[in-house]
Amino acid sequence: MTNPVPMPNRKLPASAAARKRKTLTLLLLLALLLIIFVLSACLGSKWESPLAVLQTIFFRGGDSAFVIGMLRLPRLTLALLAGAGLSLAGTVLQGLIRNPLASPDVLGMTGGASAAAVAFITFSGGAISIRWLPVAAMAGALLVSGLVYALSWKNGVAPARLVLIGVGVSAGMGSVTMLLLAFSPVTSASKAYIWLIGSVYGASWQQVLTLLPWTLIFGAIAWANARNLNVHQLGEQAATGVGVALQRQRLGLMLVTVALAGSAVAVVGAIGFIGLIGPHIARRLVGASHGALLPASALIGALLLLLADTAGRTLFQPLDIPAGVFTAAIGAPFFIMLLLRQRRQPGGS
Repeated sequence: MTNPVPMPNRKLPASAAARKRKTLTLLLLLALLLIIFVLSACLGSKWESPLAVLQTIFFRGGDSAFVIGMLRLPRLTLALLAGAGLSLAGTVLQGLIRNPLASPDVLGMTGGASAAAVAFITFSGGAISIRWLPVAAMAGALLVSGLVYALSWKNGVAPARLVLIGVGVSAGMGSVTMLLLAFSPVTSASKAYIWLIGSVYGASWQQVLTLLPWTLIFGAIAWANARNLNVHQLGEQAATGVGVALQRQRLGLMLVTVALAGSAVAVVGAIGFIGLIGPHIARRLVGASHGALLPASALIGALLLLLADTAGRTLFQPLDIPAGVFTAAIGAPFFIMLLLRQRRQPGGS
């Protein structure tokens, strides 16, 4: 009996080509982000040359080192980190819940952080340092996320129930926030309004260093769970059938999204829709596999917030428009488009 002749695997070239295409896309996104970062650092009330920006980045000093190094670069870096964190959180949520409309805004994380931040501003009365505001916002995001998860539990957490309860709790948090603003002094209300819109105005390197470990560590944890997210997309029965501890993984990944979104919102305010838009654009570019989707989403989220902040501080000088205004202007129509697309699909209501 002769040994069977191995058949050539015709899928390998296509698979290798797909991997090369995804890698090239990620490299192009990274290059685009770096170019936009440098150009954004050049723009402002006074144009600075790209050479001066690069000299400042590489600690070579120069005449504009203070303007670039202490005013522009911290702001741009903070926008980059916050955008990446929000987009990563949205990607994990959409993969976990299998719903393209899922995002930190929809599931109440942003609403919880906003309510806690406004309560802190209103009731502290200046007795507690404003530096504790990110801690209050992070605690609010964690508490509301825990509430949504607990209310969604019924012999496990079903994705559809989680989204519905998240939308309801988010609306409730919005009402609480408005009520707090109505009873706030004028000075506290003005501070709260600026925070609720979302802005990286007045960013410092201390804020960058505060957000950096949260984004890097929990972004790495999310990427390490890329295969688990791919399995979750197959559905609960398929995931359970291959031996996945469904509820435990779901809880763990929910905590990862709280850390990513909560830390970003705590530092830059309630900037919306980045977690919704970024994953969808990334999915169009690199596909649905989370191994490439997560880094692509992080790069696109960083690029979106970077562009929004650059537009806000340059298009209407001497006014500085919060970045959240631009993300909302783009995100609201995008959300409506997704809703209409969902209705046209079979089974849509």
